[in-house]
Amino acid sequence: MTEQLPLQRFAQWVAQKPDTVWLRQPRERVWHELTWRQVDDQARRLASALRAQGCEPGDRVALFSKNCAEWFIADLAMMFAGLVSVPLYPTQSAEGIDYVLRHSACKAIFLGKLDGQDKLDAAIPAEVKRIAMPYPTLPAQYRWDELLRQHEPLAVAHEQQPEEILSILYTSGTTGQPKGVMLSARAMMFAAQGAASEQNIGPDDQYFSYLPLSHAAERFLVEFESLCAGAQVNFAESLETFAEDLRHVRPTVFFAVPRLWTRFQQGVLEKLPAAKLERLLRIPLLGALVARKVRRGLGLDRARILVSGAAPIPRALLDWYQRIGLTLCEGYGMTENFAYGTFNRPGQVHFGTVGRPMPGLEMRIDDSGEVLFRSRALMSGYYLDPEKTAETLRDGWLHTGDKGEIDADGYLTITGRLKDIFKTSKGKYVAPAPIEGEIAKSTWVEQVCLMGSGLDQPLALIELAPAAREAARAQVEGDLLATLNALNQRLLPHERISSLLVVREAWTIDNGCMTPTMKIRRNVLEQRFAAKVAALSGAQPLHWE
Repeated sequence: MTEQLPLQRFAQWVAQKPDTVWLRQPRERVWHELTWRQVDDQARRLASALRAQGCEPGDRVALFSKNCAEWFIADLAMMFAGLVSVPLYPTQSAEGIDYVLRHSACKAIFLGKLDGQDKLDAAIPAEVKRIAMPYPTLPAQYRWDELLRQHEPLAVAHEQQPEEILSILYTSGTTGQPKGVMLSARAMMFAAQGAASEQNIGPDDQYFSYLPLSHAAERFLVEFESLCAGAQVNFAESLETFAEDLRHVRPTVFFAVPRLWTRFQQGVLEKLPAAKLERLLRIPLLGALVARKVRRGLGLDRARILVSGAAPIPRALLDWYQRIGLTLCEGYGMTENFAYGTFNRPGQVHFGTVGRPMPGLEMRIDDSGEVLFRSRALMSGYYLDPEKTAETLRDGWLHTGDKGEIDADGYLTITGRLKDIFKTSKGKYVAPAPIEGEIAKSTWVEQVCLMGSGLDQPLALIELAPAAREAARAQVEGDLLATLNALNQRLLPHERISSLLVVREAWTIDNGCMTPTMKIRRNVLEQRFAAKVAALSGAQPLHWE
């Protein structure tokens, strides 16, 4: 495939199929369609508006909105004007917003669909110009529709260069302040073209965009892959209409994180209890009909590529989806390589691994067990942080910070984070990720965090799944203790879990226990529960907060 830059690829579709629909956006339950030509016209008008507001090539402009057609259009407008996009997570804290906008020195910000707007307004520095998308949003000096009317389309677009910085993606900051990952036009398109080609994505494919576009995975898998392949993108209107919108679209390519795959499963099992579903699936012919009905009910009956990423997924969940005819393809990547890492291709899936390297990607494990990547999708560095850049990019290799193993067939298994490994009071090291994965196989467990630094034996914090909160406590306790006992028999003596602590409050982004990308903040949980853990009786294997 000929390597193109984003605006070249976009121009190709505008020329080849100007009146074909690219983006479909529901508003008040009516689906609005935008063709390649219409997107081009709006993006060029907004590019003229940004230039008129004094934005010069290389200036940074923020994007702060849930997923919508206007997110794509604003991103293209910035490319046309030669600006650098800085996406913000819709769930980002006020402190995080203020930090990113000041650190990147953003000149302007696009504001769109958001929740909890009151607390976010003060987080935007006064000098940052505000442009409101056509949705209820934060107060703004400029409005989308007015700018489209007031400005003619930019006639001569900025000429993109391969190495110019197209976007700065700030990491979700599991520890400390977010880091600004600088991604070039070439890096972003190399990843998207490689993936679209490898997965045979084409113009007939349908995407459903709902995970934050500020996250590298959604931007790569949906925005940039659809741009490469000329495939249609559909958006969800709201959380309330999500299931209905998904059933309406019936995407052929669908990406979700493990927590959402769990929620989809729970939704099915609320209507059709697990024992009954298993019984029906075992009956020839009837089982196939039931599985098809479940897939249709989810809106995934046409999906040929189902991706899971961003966090480990329990093997039991993969097996469950397999039984209803849906093969989840687990992948692994980082913001620092625009999520272009390893992937389990459909038809070549090895459950328990995160797949094989994508085309043009080299992978190796160094002496410490760390996974290293090298490709043209690598970041240019961290914005204004040469020290951290030099630590992460060494000799052309991206040091991921993850430990892993490669099997004889070239499939990668992630065995934990280098920095997550802790030492017990006995001087023994424990890698929490594999143990957490085993505990998470329990249907009663929503999330788990293994603690143990300075303790005699590790201890697991458990957030219960919604179903467990409705079930009888005795049943939940019995199943959790059975899980604990069975697991401890397989663990090394120093890894064995002394007890489980079931927490009262759910871990969320708002209470600081999770990042905007739905990863647990291990350091926050350790600090928050340190006193409670110290006060626990070691003789009791299960505690309720």
